[in-house]
Amino acid sequence: MSRHRSLRAKVRRGIAKWPVAIVVVVVLIGLGWGAWSWIGGVLDRRAQAQAQDCNEGDSVLRVAATPSVAEAVAEVARAWSVTRPVVYDHCITIEVISTDSSAVLDGLTGTWDSGKLGERPHAWVPDSMLWANRLSALNAKLVGGAPKSIGTSPLLLAAPEAGAPVLKEFRWTDMPEVTDWQRYGPNWGRFSVAMPDPAANTASALAIQAALAGGKGPVTADTLNSDAAKASLTKLAATVPPEVPTTTREALRRLGDSATVNAAGFSVTPVSEVDLYKHNTGKEAPSKPLVGVLPVGPAPVADFPYVSLSGPEVGEAEERAAQAFREFMTEPGQQKLLAHGGLRVESTQDRPSPSPGVSWSPVTENLVAADATTTQQLSAAWASADRGGQVVTVLADVSTSMKPRLDKVKAALRGQVDRSVSGSFGLWEFARSVDGAKPYKQLVGTGPVAEKREALRRAIDGLKTFDGSQLYTSLGACYEAAHDGYVAGRVNRVLVITDGSSDGGIDLAALKSALKGKDLPVSFIAIGGEVDRAALTDIAETTGGSVSVVENEGGVEAALGQVLSTSA
Repeated sequence: MSRHRSLRAKVRRGIAKWPVAIVVVVVLIGLGWGAWSWIGGVLDRRAQAQAQDCNEGDSVLRVAATPSVAEAVAEVARAWSVTRPVVYDHCITIEVISTDSSAVLDGLTGTWDSGKLGERPHAWVPDSMLWANRLSALNAKLVGGAPKSIGTSPLLLAAPEAGAPVLKEFRWTDMPEVTDWQRYGPNWGRFSVAMPDPAANTASALAIQAALAGGKGPVTADTLNSDAAKASLTKLAATVPPEVPTTTREALRRLGDSATVNAAGFSVTPVSEVDLYKHNTGKEAPSKPLVGVLPVGPAPVADFPYVSLSGPEVGEAEERAAQAFREFMTEPGQQKLLAHGGLRVESTQDRPSPSPGVSWSPVTENLVAADATTTQQLSAAWASADRGGQVVTVLADVSTSMKPRLDKVKAALRGQVDRSVSGSFGLWEFARSVDGAKPYKQLVGTGPVAEKREALRRAIDGLKTFDGSQLYTSLGACYEAAHDGYVAGRVNRVLVITDGSSDGGIDLAALKSALKGKDLPVSFIAIGGEVDRAALTDIAETTGGSVSVVENEGGVEAALGQVLSTSA
């Protein structure tokens, strides 16, 4: 019996395991297939649902970004595309265009050249609110929503490797005062800061602001009107080297190609941290990286705003998509991508590595930025100091429709006269019968502002309104006088402030035939919606000028600063 039980036990233990394994595998395969089918069904249903949500078709969101961050913005755009965004029943694809901020501003406010710039964008990432403010000053209706910073970058001084260590005590307020390297020890001769045109280069604009702030800021209109500010601007303009590069990028290239200190014709140049990082690591990186010096004291900061654009070229789907992408860019995961691209963001301390020449020094205090209007005034004040200043002849509309607007126009003109450090200024007025039968009158002949400041103030204060508005006849006379008084080697311009169209006198064709070419640009500040913008644009393009459109007289001061801060 015991043997029989033993045999039966052996038989039980000897049952084969492979049939059980097969069953388990089959069950698992079945469960896996079912799960895969379920997941696939969910994905299919989701795709079908999204396809149904895209019943308005596809739409492309185009974002223009300043070159230093265009690659990082494009990386964020790819991450957004993975989410298959749908806005207003449109499937959104996104395209990021790397374009200089000055080119975008010129295109948005003038004629957009799609051959050079690509298709017109629906959103814009310049390197500073300076550009958004300028766009608002030229045409506020093109700004679709409140700009939002996607990251920041402090301003540095880019210096050759040998020069950087001795500048560790440098302050931005030293720029107007320091003229020799011996201030810091070395006998390297003249110390000069290359300041490419601040109207087109953010780093220069921020550096000038920091030089005048005298502390944590902000620079105000009262600051600019002070004798101390005028003296500082005069000194700073005097320290600028004879041949200034047109762009910060070119200034960096010349510094990087120089074997010794001052071999570039200047000593240092201001630059944002991210721009220096890109310069030192890009395709055309110098053999020896330039070194970024963070000056002592409050640091001016480029704030890289995301600007949703508006206007007839921006549809509702693109406008909503631009806003949605803006919010996506500020999420922590996307901020990390921007940080890897060289921007500073609050959600991470990540920094690119390697980063030759850039130490990512901690910033203990930011300079408080000037407001939008003061920023424009500061650029114009610099333009009046640099290279002896501009030659500006103003033609002011004093027709009856200007009556409720005239006080603001007077204040803007008076402020510009008071802030002007050098250069020449003149004033004309026009309506219909202002000077006997003539629709225009020269109130102050164009001449050195330092000599004519009091006469200009009196003439501005005495402006009053008349009937009619013979713009074309008046502009023709003003233009001829300004052309006869043209000063070689300076920026010469005629600036017209008006709120209406021409209602008599010569016609547009006759005026254009009288204009003598593009050596004397005519720029317009057009107030309100009654102006003939097409005609003004025609005149401006014929002469190489510009048209700034402001909704009301409150925008005149900022627009005036913007126009007079440009080099053409």
